[in-house]
Amino acid sequence: MRRLSLFAPLLAIGLTCPAVAASPEQVAAAALRAAPVWDGHNDVPIQLRERRKNVIEGFNFAEWQGTADPATNATAMHTDLARLRTGRVGAQFWSVYVSAELNDQQAVQATLEQIDVLKRLVARYPGRLQLATNTAEVEKAMQAGRIASLIGMEGGHSIGGSLGVLRQMYALGARYMTLTHSKNTAWADSSTDAPEHGGLTDYGRDVVREMQRIGMLVDLSHVSAETMHEALDVAKVPVIFSHSGSRAINGHPRNVPDDVLTRLKANGGLVMVNFVPDFVSEESRVWSAAQKAEKARVEALHVGNPEAAKAALEAWVAAHPQPRATLAQVADHIDHIAKVAGVDHVGIGGDFDGIGALPQGLEDVSTYPALFTELARRGYGRQDLEKISSRNMMRVMKAAEVYAAAHRGDLPVESAVTF
Repeated sequence: MRRLSLFAPLLAIGLTCPAVAASPEQVAAAALRAAPVWDGHNDVPIQLRERRKNVIEGFNFAEWQGTADPATNATAMHTDLARLRTGRVGAQFWSVYVSAELNDQQAVQATLEQIDVLKRLVARYPGRLQLATNTAEVEKAMQAGRIASLIGMEGGHSIGGSLGVLRQMYALGARYMTLTHSKNTAWADSSTDAPEHGGLTDYGRDVVREMQRIGMLVDLSHVSAETMHEALDVAKVPVIFSHSGSRAINGHPRNVPDDVLTRLKANGGLVMVNFVPDFVSEESRVWSAAQKAEKARVEALHVGNPEAAKAALEAWVAAHPQPRATLAQVADHIDHIAKVAGVDHVGIGGDFDGIGALPQGLEDVSTYPALFTELARRGYGRQDLEKISSRNMMRVMKAAEVYAAAHRGDLPVESAVTF
């Protein structure tokens, strides 16, 4: 008894001392262990097309090599398996992007080729990557320690104006489609093209209905605000923005205005916040506009002398360096979307390997934990961080699957062929 009594004061002290609070780094790490990042948009497939003509023999995706192709002095990619592991990525929508400049036939062929090269890349690393077409497969891959690899089509031109092609892309594994890219389609307006349809045409509304009937997520990144609203008018299940930001923080038309964020809360969808400097930093966006104006000015001053125009523009850039976007500014977008729409409607869509410059602190796919640490420092708890990392995306995709299952017996939307 006397021996126990020696420890009684120490026990009393221990009972009255508060527990040591977890650091932001610890909170972020715990959240990402429980719910690894599910990123909405990564452009590795187009890197394979542009750098290697879709020939992946000899391409080492397992480890960073400094440059993807030393023979051509190509810059280093943002993505590889080693850095994805460091970044705590558990699921990735790989973008099968093709240029909006292609005609319908070319766009469909190029999209099929992009799906093919992605599937070949996944098959090359069966211990690290696993193709996923539904939430059950995503969960299975995560549990096995593999990165669930999903396909997202970037740009409605990828279906060549055909609902039949849309259904076949779904059969090949595509699980979202961005309704437009940089240009309008024949049925939907882009955010970066002159308005042509006032949003969606009747056919565009049919595209949205058919996507949701078969279980393909409607992606509103790249579309005009009018298209956003009209798609939400039609939508019966949550929509996504696979890689966008808040227009209240940065006025770029690629970002989402507050009136759409308010409607998104009712719809159940989410904005997956991207890292493109001109969409993240207002200062960077304004600089880019000034640089374009200066380019036009010096080309007009030096007509017929492109070398002089180039030198003049380089001198201007040297005297007016572009402001660097930051990780903190990305967190500002997340804060605003969470404030307006709610934390249940925020995700991450970095756009790695689809852009050149990146925000300071988010230089490649290994850096997601730094962003989540910043969010923890701002007061986000573990539960909210888990929602942002992957649980919100899981909920949205499950909702799409439930709706598609309930409407499996509905007749497909039909449209007449044109040739």
